[in-house]
Amino acid sequence: MVVSNIVSVLLLFVLLNLSSNNIKGVEAFHHVYENLQSQSVEAVNHLHRSAFHFQPPRHWINDPNGPVYYKGFYHLFYQYNTKGAVWGNIVWAHSVSKDLVNWEALEHALYPSKWFDIKGTWSGSITIVPGKGPIILYTGVNQNETQIQNYAIPKDPSDPYLRKWIKPDDNPLVMPDYTMNGSAFRDPTTAWFSEDGHWRTVVGSKRKNRGIAYIYRSRDFKHWVKAKHPVHSKESTGMWECPDFFPVSTTDFQNGLDLDYTGSNTKHVLKVSLDLTRFEYYTLGTYDPKKDRYVPNGDTPDGWDGLRFDYGNYYASKTFFDYKKNRRILWGWANESDTLEDDISKGWAGLQVIPRTVLLDANKKQLVFWPIEEIESLRSNYVRMNNKNITMGQRLEVEGITPAQADVEVTFNVGQCLEKAEAFDPSFTFKPFDLCKIKGSNVTGGVGPFGLITLATPDLEEYTPVFFRVFKDTSTYKPKVLMCSDARPSSLKQDRGPLKQDRMYKPSFAGFVDVDLSDGRISLRSLIDHSVVESFGALGKTVITSRVYPVKAVKENAHLYVFNNGTQTVNVESLDAWSMERPLKMNNGAL
Repeated sequence: MVVSNIVSVLLLFVLLNLSSNNIKGVEAFHHVYENLQSQSVEAVNHLHRSAFHFQPPRHWINDPNGPVYYKGFYHLFYQYNTKGAVWGNIVWAHSVSKDLVNWEALEHALYPSKWFDIKGTWSGSITIVPGKGPIILYTGVNQNETQIQNYAIPKDPSDPYLRKWIKPDDNPLVMPDYTMNGSAFRDPTTAWFSEDGHWRTVVGSKRKNRGIAYIYRSRDFKHWVKAKHPVHSKESTGMWECPDFFPVSTTDFQNGLDLDYTGSNTKHVLKVSLDLTRFEYYTLGTYDPKKDRYVPNGDTPDGWDGLRFDYGNYYASKTFFDYKKNRRILWGWANESDTLEDDISKGWAGLQVIPRTVLLDANKKQLVFWPIEEIESLRSNYVRMNNKNITMGQRLEVEGITPAQADVEVTFNVGQCLEKAEAFDPSFTFKPFDLCKIKGSNVTGGVGPFGLITLATPDLEEYTPVFFRVFKDTSTYKPKVLMCSDARPSSLKQDRGPLKQDRMYKPSFAGFVDVDLSDGRISLRSLIDHSVVESFGALGKTVITSRVYPVKAVKENAHLYVFNNGTQTVNVESLDAWSMERPLKMNNGAL
């Protein structure tokens, strides 16, 4: 027994010294305000708090971790500051739900307590391992601030709530070797079991400015070996945070696939969150399990200009396979765009966007996303608008619902006027983001801008427009559709000072929509929830989330309009709008 203890101490000494050679300081995007991390919240300001989005009662939240369906419950773990409304004091908070709408908060699953995570219990995932049950893989930060990969197991796997978790003493599972950047090595994915008898997981990293996704293999889920090559990497992309790697079917456009699915009718998705840009991007490609290599198709950029799950305020996303309904569900975090002082004064920061289903589009060139059907259970007051023509400069108010807390679906028809669309020169170097800034909702075009005006005052002192603008590509003579969610006119609130943390972030988020307008139709759905507007263009081909903080257009003083500022008349074929109720439970319990 004495010898065993001596060996354990020596092993710990070796690991600590090894780790100290790999670290010169933690690299992570979060702004660290040490003097504010533990500033207690006296009271919570509810003015801009969401009504039906996932939020704890107070304090800061960020990345969703390891969502999973287990023994009749959906489990969501997430990064949470137990003491304040800025990043810091991070634990794995834990909530459960039967329906992904009503949530009960449980005690925290993980918090810094051992040498291998004493400086942080950061993001990770959960895998259901046959014969063992759920296992958390997570990034710990040790005393030397090296990022290492650990695991945790439930104290009682038979407990459907998974209330208690244990961090075994044989951690860590994986440490960065001498060739790797120990300050940028984090966020292990959900593992999958392969035909060769190995479990595999992916961990994000970087070398200099090259983003890297390492892949690790294990037969027993304890002893992990790094593959000879990264599963994928890309120059000039910086740190790859929160990687996600999963298959999608090329023949079944209704159901999701579990991670271990193999077959010729699949493509793989590799998504990474870019530390440098605060955006995510993904590629579709082919995964070779024998070589452990992923090769993008090459149809879209593999880098900053690549396809996105969401073109707005959206980060650190994570999918999981829902065995209950045979679907893949996406969670993502929307940070605040308010000033630091306002975050602290309101006592909370961050929310999880409405979970979305993930499928391959029928064109097999991109993914499509849609709010889970369960959210529709919150719909109440209903109004409808049919076959309304909107001429240039006209806006029609959507009345009879709660505009600050609503779900709106509208189908536009522009088939009669596409020839009048503005020319789009393919030599333009403008990116969608820049194009939306130049051609905002008040800049008259041919076909568009048209769409919704959300969270507005009647005189449009404040408003957040979500809209389309149709161009005609001069090289293909086909329509090219721009979608924007423009927060610039969203608030009269003044910046508090010249520093970044003193200024509101009010961008004009945008993305192109790969939509066939042969029938003239294009749809838009917006979920409006006080300070968050989630919008889905063309049935989820392009998605944009905005965070806004109006001063006047709040609660019952907010208005909702459908509008057209293009020279050509736009037809509203149908508009369906509902008030949205609050869930019966939103994290009632122990936090």
